[in-house]
Amino acid sequence: MTFDAKNKIVLVTGANRGIGKAILEEALQRGASKVYAAVRNVESAKPLVAEHGERVVPVRLDLDDPATIAAAAETATDVHVVVNNAGVLKQSTALDPEAIDDLQFEINANVFGLMRVAQAFAPVLKANGGGVLVQLNSVVSVKTFANMATYCASKAASYAITQGLRDSLREQGTQVVSVHPGPIQTDMGSAAGFADIAVSPSIVATAIFDAIAEGSFHVWPDPMAEQVGAAYQSFAGNVIEGEKKENAE
Repeated sequence: MTFDAKNKIVLVTGANRGIGKAILEEALQRGASKVYAAVRNVESAKPLVAEHGERVVPVRLDLDDPATIAAAAETATDVHVVVNNAGVLKQSTALDPEAIDDLQFEINANVFGLMRVAQAFAPVLKANGGGVLVQLNSVVSVKTFANMATYCASKAASYAITQGLRDSLREQGTQVVSVHPGPIQTDMGSAAGFADIAVSPSIVATAIFDAIAEGSFHVWPDPMAEQVGAAYQSFAGNVIEGEKKENAE
């Protein structure tokens, strides 16, 4: 399943900065006719409108607020590509006193948020021919680091949901893409202490639209991610991406 973003309409959550902003700009560069900048505060998207004009349409969407997700789906009824980029990060080990609260916070945004976006926009994508749903997961969805164990757990869960969505949405012709960046130059990456090894968000954005065009499911966009992806590829290719039918016995 392949897809050309030219003349299509794209929605990006968390589009006002970091990876989301790079994805929005890449979509426009690839010829998207319109990009919905789905953000918690629509005022934060004004600089994007000032730079790109009416091709950028701000819309309010907060992964913690199901009503805003449903409202965004009612607004963006013409969308062909939904990129769920927004997410949250807490740095907690599994033994920290606040770890359970942090995990609940991360699960609500990173996992339930993905599910809410998928449930709201799947009918829209179907009505518009199938389209694409992209989820920003992480290398930590397959490798846990102790100092951010709760975040890793939330991303492992979002990766599991993404795999399920791939199968659930196949029948309606929706391509699903799972993106697994390593350290990226974002506010979140800097807060996590990755500034010295992080790479440009544009690398992620380019890899996403290349994957959409090629029909790929997994995306390992940066040097660290490529190393993890290479080690993981045998399992991913044979088990996750394989078309082997489930044995009902």
